[in-house]
Amino acid sequence: MTKHIPAHLRQYTVQQNYASYTPINHAVWRYVMRQNHETMKDLAHEAYTDGLKASGISIEQIPDVAEMNEKLGRFGLGAATIDGFIPGVAFFDFQSHGILPVVAEIRKLENIQYTPAPDMIHEAAGHAPILADETYAAYVRRFGEIGKKAIATKEEHDVFEAVRTYSNLLEKGGATEEQLETAKQQIAEKEALVTGESEAELIGRLYWWTVEYGLIGTVDNPKIYGAGLLSSVEEGGNILSPDVKKVPYDMEQAVRTTFDITKPQPQLFVCQSFEELMDGLEAFAETMAFRRGGTESVDKAVASGSTATIELSSGLQLTSTWDAGRRNDDGLLYYLQASSPTALAFGDVQLPDHGRDVHADGYGTPIGLLEDGRALETLKQDELANLGVTEGQETTLTFVSGVKVDGRVEQVHYEDGLPVLVRWSKATVTDGEARLFEPSWGMYDMAVGTGVTSVSAGAADSEAFFGSDAPAGSSLNHEQEETELDALYGEVRSIREHGPADAVDQLQAVHQALQEHPADWLLRLEIVEILEELDQPGGLLAKVQAELVQLQETRPELEKLITNGLQVAAKAPLRMQ
Repeated sequence: MTKHIPAHLRQYTVQQNYASYTPINHAVWRYVMRQNHETMKDLAHEAYTDGLKASGISIEQIPDVAEMNEKLGRFGLGAATIDGFIPGVAFFDFQSHGILPVVAEIRKLENIQYTPAPDMIHEAAGHAPILADETYAAYVRRFGEIGKKAIATKEEHDVFEAVRTYSNLLEKGGATEEQLETAKQQIAEKEALVTGESEAELIGRLYWWTVEYGLIGTVDNPKIYGAGLLSSVEEGGNILSPDVKKVPYDMEQAVRTTFDITKPQPQLFVCQSFEELMDGLEAFAETMAFRRGGTESVDKAVASGSTATIELSSGLQLTSTWDAGRRNDDGLLYYLQASSPTALAFGDVQLPDHGRDVHADGYGTPIGLLEDGRALETLKQDELANLGVTEGQETTLTFVSGVKVDGRVEQVHYEDGLPVLVRWSKATVTDGEARLFEPSWGMYDMAVGTGVTSVSAGAADSEAFFGSDAPAGSSLNHEQEETELDALYGEVRSIREHGPADAVDQLQAVHQALQEHPADWLLRLEIVEILEELDQPGGLLAKVQAELVQLQETRPELEKLITNGLQVAAKAPLRMQ
């Protein structure tokens, strides 16, 4: 059974277009995965190695995400290909549905050790395998459910867009120094405008120190479960170094600890169990607007400048991009206001005839007690009738705030026998001298609720709110075209997979052509692996080894890559067919 991608999330997906990966792309995947597997088999949580197979991930070639989706479906999970950075709310939304978002692109050979942009290696090799542990998978899914509700500020959204632009310029290549410098300057300018710490920022840190860079066990004997460590040989293999401080996991300390994604982490948190992580997550959730409600939480939604849902004490949910509304002398809200399209829902299901198209010009409603101190949402049908709140009745409601609603009641919407919404015709809404609604504007849909009990990022019914006009995902097309060097990589891959009798002669021809590419180290490394597997000392093997040594001497940045590759080849033979 494969996972269904909700309509509102499809705009972030792409078709993997598996045939578009080049032989060099597959070689990069293979190098990193062989390194990871050899290094991580003793350092990673026990679910990692088993999870590689369970999640449909091969060491030898880039995984087919459709196959991953099918295999993960056995565990109630799934996978979907996305194109690079996506908003945090969307990323968590995928996870809340049990879907692992996997970046379709893979880092270039020149960025093999590190890429500033998300890529296939990090997502598929780092995140997917460890999900084989049911308790941890439940934690990641619950993190998605809570994380997608976290509210960011508009300034943080602007920083995200600036970082995404810069990262894409770096990874895709071709950008001038001037373009890169301009992009960096944009990040600095946007970051300077960020003040305070939003709940999205704080929960992002919790995610970083657990899902991305978490350790489990004891401080003296930790195991890796964080995807950032599982997908980084250098950083993952360095966890036992005394230079990396290991700290017992503490949720409050984790959310107070900042990080720099461009540098190795100087400290890591070690949890005792995945259950401890779940407890910490739920404790953090208690600090969030979706649990706290009130004017303070609405203020967070206003500051976000993005879609957010306000839930009232009646259970009615209002989704829009919110304005400041009207407040009393103590700063408390008594009238909600939005100038953007708004939808009304109950129980996360949009109410009929209350979508964005109906409230396309915005929305406003009073909240609070009636003038006589009663809460409208607690009144039964006969009590409402005594107030004149019954279909076909002309009446006036006055709230303790001073807001008055006058008009003809056309419909009362009930949930569980109690009112949540009153529709008026010929309505006039006033607040003292201020006129908030005029009869000529059409029907007035007044929400019922004395206060705000919850505020969260996103829509109550995302499918209804976003799904109808969300653009479909596109097809991934790698910008690079297959080159002569790609063709040589393809030949060596075929030799490795099929092991023909004249393999040495074919490798000799490849090596001859490789002289036109003196800076390439990875294909030379693959040739050495095959020749050693075939037990072919001297001759061609000696030539290629000498070329690798020369590359190490002339290009110091390759020294460790080549050395590590040779060491893994010696420990983990190819076992050619």
